[in-house]
Formats: sequence, structure tokens, C-alpha cells
Amino acid sequence: MAVVVVLGLYVAYQRIVPLLAGSGCTAASDGQDITLGTGQAGIAATIAGVAERYELPARAVTVAYAAALQESKLQNLPYGDRDSVGVFQQRPSQGWGKRSELENPVYATSRFFGALAQVPGYQRLPIYQAAQDVQRSADGQAYEQYQPMATHMTVAFTGQDPHAVWCWYSQKISGTALTGAASVELARTFGPQRARGSADPGLIAQAGSASQGWAVAAWLVSHAQQYRISYVSYAGYRWSAADGTRGWARSVSPTPAGSIELG
Repeated sequence: MAVVVVLGLYVAYQRIVPLLAGSGCTAASDGQDITLGTGQAGIAATIAGVAERYELPARAVTVAYAAALQESKLQNLPYGDRDSVGVFQQRPSQGWGKRSELENPVYATSRFFGALAQVPGYQRLPIYQAAQDVQRSADGQAYEQYQPMATHMTVAFTGQDPHAVWCWYSQKISGTALTGAASVELARTFGPQRARGSADPGLIAQAGSASQGWAVAAWLVSHAQQYRISYVSYAGYRWSAADGTRGWARSVSPTPAGSIELG
């Protein structure tokens, strides 16, 4: 059985990884290393963050990943079948929202989870069935192929496994980190009470739990290029953009408990 799962995951990887030359991210869980583009990882981290905001179970994240992998390969698409757009290929004409709203991954994910919450007993349904009950796709079985990958990604991006997500960038990150802008987007994603942001240099958030802290850390490293983040430190570990392929390493100067620092 293990061989079948690994092979299935490998095939799925080949389908969804449009890596930029020299840039990418890894989500490691249960001995599996899933390689994603930085944009894909950023969206995956956003989906996990929105789930954290609404205090949803891990299974909701897995359902969302399976749907997003099938619908857009975890990309924020400005086009699709008929008028569908965004990560989940939601259609404005079907009442999901305005096109401009659906092209915002936070909004699109919030709408997806809102619909999922209306599915009776979704936590007991097969992943593909729960996804289909939200999406109403022509081929609901298509979500099933991504269930193993979605499950592993959930463990990594929700922080169930510590220091499980890291990224590397081909373009050198330089300049002062845009902590204020990152704080605003963190609050929009995780909620102001779930991850408190700060514009002070060197400190970006206070996490309420270890898993939340690692979910926020995953969001930060996968958005490092956008916000000029050169390092992230949390819970005795440090990620550096200058050596991103190494992943997280033990920090010589641990941060205060619950604090996520960056620069």
C-alpha cells in the first residue's frame, strides 16, 4: 500500500509543479517531500490561514486542497471554464461573488469554506465527495486523485508538523522587510485575534499555539519575496532566504515564546 501511495503522489507532483527556475517550496510531512512553486505554496498557506481564522478542522483544509489542486493546480487563475476564475474556479454567475473578489485567494477561500460548512456531515464524507458537494463539478471523481497529496499538505501547512514548510528564491531578497504590509495581510488571512501582527522591525506576529505559529511561519516564508523577508525565526528555528534550500535550522538566539520574528 505504501508503494502505491508514494507512486500516486509522485504522479500528482508532476502535474502541478510549474516551478520558476531556481525558486520553489517544500512541504514535508510523514516522510514525503512535496515540491510546489512559491505561488502555489503561498496560496496553500493562505488556505490554511483562513481555516485557522474560522477555527475549522484539518479535514476542511484537506477538502479545500483537493478542490484547488484539481481546479487550478493551486494557482489564482484569471480565466477558466465560462466565467470561472480564481483558485477554486468559482463563477460570478453562480453567485460566488464578483470577479474581482474571487480573484482574491482570501475571499475565494472564505466562500469555499462557507459553502463546505453547509454540507451535512462533511467531515465524515470522502474527501472527493465533500469537494464535489461544494464545487458541483462535471466530474466529481477527479478530486479523488489529489486526496493523498492534500492530506500530506494539510499536516505541513496547518503546523501540525513543525518547521515543515520552507522556500528558496532565485532572485535575491534585499531591502527592509515590509512588516507593516505583511501584518495587514496576515490579519486579513488569519484574523486579527488569531495572529496579532506588528509593524515593528523584527517582530511580525504573536501566535496563540505552536501549530498556529508554524502555520504563520509557513505563510511568511512562502510570501518572502513579496514582503522582502530575508529571515523568519520561531520556536528555536530559523529560516534564511539566503540559504532557503536548507530549510529550517536551529537558531543560536531563540525568539520569545509565541513570537515570530523576521527581518
